[in-house]
Amino acid sequence: MIVPVILAGGSGTRLWPLSRQSYPKQFLHLVDPQYTMLQLTLKRLENFPKPVLPPIIVCNENHRFIVAEQLRQINIEQASIILEPCAKNTAPAITLAALQAQELYPNQNVSLLVLSADHYIADLSAFQHSILLAKQQAQLEHLVVFGVTPTEPHTGYGYIKLGQLITEKSVYKLDKFVEKPNLQTAEHYVSSKKYLWNSGMFMFQTSLFLKELQHFQADIYKYCLNAWQHKTIDLDFTRVGLQEFQQSPENSIDYAIMEHTTQGVVVCLDAGWNDLGSWPSLWQSNQKDQNQNVIFGDVIAEQSQRNYIYSSSRLVTVLGIENLIVVETKDAVLVAHQEKSQEIKKIVEQLKNEQRIELLQHREIIRPWGKYDCIDIGERYQVKRITVNAKAKLSLQLHHHRAEHWVVVKGTAKVTNGEDQYYVTENESTFIPLGTVHSLENPGCIPLELIEIQSGSYLGEDDIVRLKDEYGRI
Repeated sequence: MIVPVILAGGSGTRLWPLSRQSYPKQFLHLVDPQYTMLQLTLKRLENFPKPVLPPIIVCNENHRFIVAEQLRQINIEQASIILEPCAKNTAPAITLAALQAQELYPNQNVSLLVLSADHYIADLSAFQHSILLAKQQAQLEHLVVFGVTPTEPHTGYGYIKLGQLITEKSVYKLDKFVEKPNLQTAEHYVSSKKYLWNSGMFMFQTSLFLKELQHFQADIYKYCLNAWQHKTIDLDFTRVGLQEFQQSPENSIDYAIMEHTTQGVVVCLDAGWNDLGSWPSLWQSNQKDQNQNVIFGDVIAEQSQRNYIYSSSRLVTVLGIENLIVVETKDAVLVAHQEKSQEIKKIVEQLKNEQRIELLQHREIIRPWGKYDCIDIGERYQVKRITVNAKAKLSLQLHHHRAEHWVVVKGTAKVTNGEDQYYVTENESTFIPLGTVHSLENPGCIPLELIEIQSGSYLGEDDIVRLKDEYGRI
């Protein structure tokens, strides 16, 4: 039996301004208008010929409601969602998933299929074939890494050196991992045909992984086990012990185990893999028009070729440009040459140094009950467009520094305003005085949309005193 382990804790800053810390690339629609990258990762396993057990998702605590909502959208109800209280790289994250699998399936040595939530796979049949090969090797007490057949001397990927051929032309002993090379070294790797790209995907039996971890990285095992033993269940989420997990060394599975084990093998993957780690990789993986432009949203492109152009909220027009990246969001615009895309990290670093909010979050903010968009802000006032999902409810709360005026645009709102409860329908409004205990609920079957006008001396999101909350945020 296979247990998918989906690592969904990355920040994806190389795809700024689309990908941001509060809403990174694995939760975005980057190659499919219907499904996000996380959802596509899970959808790939739907028609797998062998039994696949419910997935284990390991994600950042701040993204928990995004993960839960995206699983709900594709009707995955039995997934385990483990929350990392801090980032410790892949080895501790996979360890938590292995401990969860060991607890869920005692006395069953299941195979863990470790996948990243932000990879693109073009050829699903080839992908499934490689998984079946890997499963056979996992059952033979091997730790499997998937190596991708290189299509170019890429300098942005790590490489795997192949050892002795084990079976057919697709399974080799693992010789060693090598760091991201310079161009000359990458050209040598590709021409030698002895190196594959390191996909960051793995497969192994739970017991063997934990055994090798104890042998090579005893501290990681000890502190992760201690954190797991201090876990708590919060709604649909598993929270591990914060202090215990913080003590774990930070390390990748490559360095922690795969470079040391004698049980490592490589399964070749030739399935149109791409880690979508840069704007050129997104251009490469998406459908192009007759001028080799990739276009999303409301865009007019004239006399322009080989561009990636993305519009989220308004008309974007380009004329006479080539090989550019043009990305428009509600609060930021990026224009860059594709050859300079790796240097976006310099922009991200400047945003970090200046403590710009655009690095952390989009103008539109996702909440467990829905979302809101700040459409205007000025001295002593702020205007938001709020969407509340069907049957969802905001926390019972109050504010010390602001009053609020709500105007319902669509649907019906059930309002708690002090001691009173009443309904507000389309084209009606209500006023919440400063300091008044209040709540907002959508009792209907369609999304509730309203305009909120805030006024007061301080309008920050930390001026919320939650008295009762269905999502455990008190």
